[in-house]
Amino acid sequence: MHKTNATTKPARRSPRLSADERRDAIVAAGMDEFAAHGLAGASVDAIAKRAGVSQPYVYQLFGTKKDLFLAVVRRGFERTRLAFEEALRRQRAGEFPACDLPLGAMGIAYMELLDDRTLLLVQLQAYAACSDPDVQAAVREEFGALHRFVAAATGASPEEIHQFFAEGMLLNVGAAVQLPGEPVRWSLELLGGAG
Repeated sequence: MHKTNATTKPARRSPRLSADERRDAIVAAGMDEFAAHGLAGASVDAIAKRAGVSQPYVYQLFGTKKDLFLAVVRRGFERTRLAFEEALRRQRAGEFPACDLPLGAMGIAYMELLDDRTLLLVQLQAYAACSDPDVQAAVREEFGALHRFVAAATGASPEEIHQFFAEGMLLNVGAAVQLPGEPVRWSLELLGGAG
């Protein structure tokens, strides 16, 4: 007869996740892998291990590595849009006392997003992979949607929207090369580009 050790606890099973929850976990794991290695260099096996699923399951949910990459890129743009929406809400509630304009509040939110290096690198990897027509189309679509959202939500002029996105790209470069100090103080001079 088999004896059971009274101090041994039965193994706990992790709660069963739905396909949508597993999909979200895989996209989150993909953010880290694609940020570090890009579309070409990322490993689906590494993503599967990070997410705690099998490699075939990743392919079952996403089809191809590129489709997973596109889901990750879209998630990155979604996170930016959600941060802008929250900034607008906070600005309208008076939570940005030094900033009374919606674009300014969104700018503050974007500078806060730069602390998430993974999100930044996913964005840069998306731009770098635009030689692929499918990636190019997705990035164009997502960037255009973000641009339209900012314009509609703020009522800013086309020139102000242009300046806002140009500043955002300068911030991306500053964050990528890890300029010292606060992002609000970054400039072309710090990058060595202005005389």
